[in-house]
Amino acid sequence: MDFKTLVPGAGGAAAVAADALLVVVGGDAVPAALPKALATACQQLVNEGDFDFKAGRTAWTAGVDGVKARRVVFSWAADAGVPAFRKAVAAGLGLLKGGGAAHAAVLSAGAAAPDAAAAEALVAAVTEASYVYRATKPSAPAAGKLKRVSLLVEKSQAAAADAGLKQGQGIAAGVELARECANRPGNVCTPAYLAAEAKKLAKAPRIKAEVLERKDCEKLGMGSFMAVAQGSAQPPKFIVLRYSGGAKADAPVVLVGKGITFDTGGISLKPGAEMDEMKFDMGGAASVLGAFKALAELQPPVNVVGLIPATENMPGGKAVKPGDVVTSMSGQTIEILNTDAEGRLILCDALTYAERFTPTAVVDIATLTGACVIALGHHRSGLFSADDALAQALLDAGERGGDPAWRMPVDAEYDEGLKSNFADMANIAGRAGGAITAAMFLKRFTGKYRWAHLDIAGTAWKSGAAKGSTGRPVPLLVHWLLAQAR
Repeated sequence: MDFKTLVPGAGGAAAVAADALLVVVGGDAVPAALPKALATACQQLVNEGDFDFKAGRTAWTAGVDGVKARRVVFSWAADAGVPAFRKAVAAGLGLLKGGGAAHAAVLSAGAAAPDAAAAEALVAAVTEASYVYRATKPSAPAAGKLKRVSLLVEKSQAAAADAGLKQGQGIAAGVELARECANRPGNVCTPAYLAAEAKKLAKAPRIKAEVLERKDCEKLGMGSFMAVAQGSAQPPKFIVLRYSGGAKADAPVVLVGKGITFDTGGISLKPGAEMDEMKFDMGGAASVLGAFKALAELQPPVNVVGLIPATENMPGGKAVKPGDVVTSMSGQTIEILNTDAEGRLILCDALTYAERFTPTAVVDIATLTGACVIALGHHRSGLFSADDALAQALLDAGERGGDPAWRMPVDAEYDEGLKSNFADMANIAGRAGGAITAAMFLKRFTGKYRWAHLDIAGTAWKSGAAKGSTGRPVPLLVHWLLAQAR
């Protein structure tokens, strides 16, 4: 998709030569700033009952006198904020799907000003609406005809909007990679597949990839990670990515992504219903790969390390059993009371491995608990951190990227449930506050650096008719990484 800014000539938006003109309108009446021909067309649709100034309303008309675009789409924005603008653009694009428009121009009238944030949101809306998974589905519909999108701006707005479009395209590339990886079935997206994707990323400037094999992990003492991996015929991979955009002396930030490429629950077998969706249990790993793709595109001056412990969680004669005790890389022992609480078992060794980079901060990302879905639903990811500044920076990044999170508690009292009679800790506590006690388990391995945990179980994918990966929280992560470079 080609995204550009366009400064209209003397005739204004009505004179723009495009196949379609998408007008995002705000307020409770036809915006006074609209050119007369567009204002007349909008008012006519209102008079005929085809359009009004209410949430989700869209309408289109064709052959408007005085308007060069063949089709004009009006879409209402609830307010002048960027999230409302993004929703209105997405709704308006729905009327262009399946049509013959190859070039669409977008005009904001009474809605968000076309600044950098709105430009980035435009890219996000368009790329999300145009994404089609076809890797294992040859019968998937062909890509739409839309190839070019122009954001109409005044000359004074062009530089900021151009920067927003560029950043948006970099983030969109990362989101698409994350979606592509997570949408692939478990027999395709194996640990080896994730490792291969990491090596592809290493072809970009400033990125290097290293893949540790089973013997390497055993030598390092990753007993917890290896316990989960021992039930699978697929070899585990511990993937290390490095992006060196900052000064050599600058300490990196570290992203740790849960890479369970399929989760049966192990011996603590999950119910069969919707188990197919457990191919999405590597959403954290996918988001790390996506963040590195965005780094490759944007090349910010920051140092970043990505760690992905990747394995399947399978039942079988060699699989770890409830009641088994394993020794983590940190030396702490863990009683595995439930083999379906495996994500924390692979993450804890990765969090210990992160110490060697002397990081300024570590953020782990995981589809960790169903309890987080119950707590927060599917709109906001769960954010856990004892560091107020780090937590706020991540929350702010999520708001900027249209990828919101919500901070959850990490009070010491929640740690009590992890006590074990046979090991330093158990891998689960009671049902109450399950997302929090999972975070408290991880916290035990992060004493040497600033740390935050993102539970994306409710946001990494959608179920039902819209089943598929969302690519979240790539936008949040990239905005946070870009802020480290400032």
